[in-house]
Amino acid sequence: MMSTPLPTTRPARADARRNYDLLVSAAREAFAEHGTDTSLEEIARRAGVGIGTLYRRFPNRTALLEAVYVDEIQSVCDRAYGYADKLGPYDALAAWLRSFVGYSISKKSLAGELTVALGKDSEFFTACKVNVREAGELLLNAAKKEGTVREELQLMDILRLVGGITMGRDMDRDQAERLLEIVLAGLKPATAPA
Repeated sequence: MMSTPLPTTRPARADARRNYDLLVSAAREAFAEHGTDTSLEEIARRAGVGIGTLYRRFPNRTALLEAVYVDEIQSVCDRAYGYADKLGPYDALAAWLRSFVGYSISKKSLAGELTVALGKDSEFFTACKVNVREAGELLLNAAKKEGTVREELQLMDILRLVGGITMGRDMDRDQAERLLEIVLAGLKPATAPA
């Protein structure tokens, strides 16, 4: 469904792909538990592979961070398409924005470290943003067509509001969810259908 391929180095060979997936999964868990400065040796151990296997696939920490980030962005985009298939337009948009807030809260350090390493205007981030925008536009346009959100809304404005919710260092999930409900209420037209 995405027109712009996400930047990825996922191998084609089955055994290499299995190790890649094990390493990305282990890195995601380790980063969530201990931050992005988790040792690469610890990540290899969690994945059940040797450190040489990690370095063959990911020559440095930034390459591993990129792979985890791409995997997460792919998940964000896949959820949008999944919600579009299963829910009504407004509910799909709201569910996606809720999942986006949860993702943003948990991935602050990952995005921050990649921004320092690559620059916020890098081709890597540009490709990721294009895919997120395509997924979000699909949901927003469907909700506009249904009349359950205001016609003048622009996705980037909504994403900036949602991103602002998760910027606070001491923001907990409950507060973020309350703030998102305020944003969601503001998306509805004054006379939204029931």
